[in-house]
Amino acid sequence: MMTTQQAPAIQVRGLEKSYKELRVLRGVDLTVARGSIFALLGSNGAGKTTAVKILSTLLRADAGTARVNGFDVATQAADVRESISLTGQFAAVDEILTGRENLVLVARLRHLENPGKVADDLLDRFSLTDAGGRKASTYSGGMRRRLDIAMSLVGNPPVIFLDEPTTGLDPQARIEVWQTVKELAARGTTVLLTTQYLDEAEQLADRIAILHEGRIIVDGTLAELKRLLPPAKVEYVEKQPTLEEIFLALVGADGGKAHDRNIGTDA
Repeated sequence: MMTTQQAPAIQVRGLEKSYKELRVLRGVDLTVARGSIFALLGSNGAGKTTAVKILSTLLRADAGTARVNGFDVATQAADVRESISLTGQFAAVDEILTGRENLVLVARLRHLENPGKVADDLLDRFSLTDAGGRKASTYSGGMRRRLDIAMSLVGNPPVIFLDEPTTGLDPQARIEVWQTVKELAARGTTVLLTTQYLDEAEQLADRIAILHEGRIIVDGTLAELKRLLPPAKVEYVEKQPTLEEIFLALVGADGGKAHDRNIGTDA
């Protein structure tokens, strides 16, 4: 018999959910390995958020089973909640408080010892120490999202759900969040990420599942998914820079402070 540490971080079998006549989930199966990044990819309305709500005990499934960190979401909901953190589509920070005060508040709510040290450690980990004394309302979109994820990690939950974490962010902020997610997995945290951005799944995920009309239609590594289509035959390719490379070359190195590159004017 597998121990909790040996079992997958998340295991889902035959998950179903309907709202009256609308069948949102139609028998979803998923297995997420510990310490990995798993991307649940799908368009709006595919059922991604519904699946996350069931896995985080915010919603009950109509049928099927789901275990998170070895615990059944239906019969061991309290144990599941102690094992996870959920970050929704929009940053849930208190803009009246400073970044540090937000973290201290969450640490106190979780009854942790020395909440000030917990806050300072997370500010350092997420490169927010210099901004820790500022109100969160003054943060950029990327900083606010990093603070939101830092708040989710108070207490070191082994599993974190990120529901479309880069929605509404500019390209530079998205890249900041991507780096944060990669660092989470490198430290052993299991990340289930929902997204509708194909490049996000490609950049981050160890495995990708595509959810379409309530069903998983494919589940595998990026290399496995690429093998589903025949490779294109190319005689000659002149590599052009990507928009991301152009963007970072212009603003990434100096945070956009050097604007004296003559690529056009706004006269």
